[in-house]
Amino acid sequence: MASYTDEELVRLFIVTQRNPYFEELYERYSGKVYRKCLSFVKDQAKAEDFTHDIFLKLIFKLGSYNENARFSTWLYSITYNYCMDQLRINKKRAETYVDENLEIPDDTDLNTMFEEPDVEVKNLKRAMERLTPEEKSLLMMKYQDELSIREIADVFNITESATKMRLLRSRERLRAKYLETAMFLGLLGAKLLELLKILK
Repeated sequence: MASYTDEELVRLFIVTQRNPYFEELYERYSGKVYRKCLSFVKDQAKAEDFTHDIFLKLIFKLGSYNENARFSTWLYSITYNYCMDQLRINKKRAETYVDENLEIPDDTDLNTMFEEPDVEVKNLKRAMERLTPEEKSLLMMKYQDELSIREIADVFNITESATKMRLLRSRERLRAKYLETAMFLGLLGAKLLELLKILK
């Protein structure tokens, strides 16, 4: 089984309906899907339930898989959309994107999340938690999962130009949240030092 590509496993499962082909896909991707779900809900039990539901949906959706896209990208799209649908049940989307038809200059650097070299990981994680699920997911696709602009556009079902615009805005919001977090912690540290001096 290990020698088969994802796409070959999909074709074999559709033709034969034999469970081992699907089970191999599950083995390859269940951990990744679980981690993506966990990044949305921050609850292990819910993430496990989401993962189970997504693979149940996948069984019925495999027949619609188009091999023009990588299987991993297609599965990511299903995972993302399922998680977002679940979040929308309890909460409306926090932000509506506008002006997405604007052209992004070709020399715009979208390959790095931060231009600043000295980024503290703890503060960056705190800043990420303050973004909307969509913003966070977009940044993770680009900078953690290393999806291309085209692949991200396919996941969101939008144009590449709109993808670049959302990515730029999400990156700027992250930078702003990071600076706010760093500033807050700096002020908190200063206050604690003042308090310690008074107590001495």
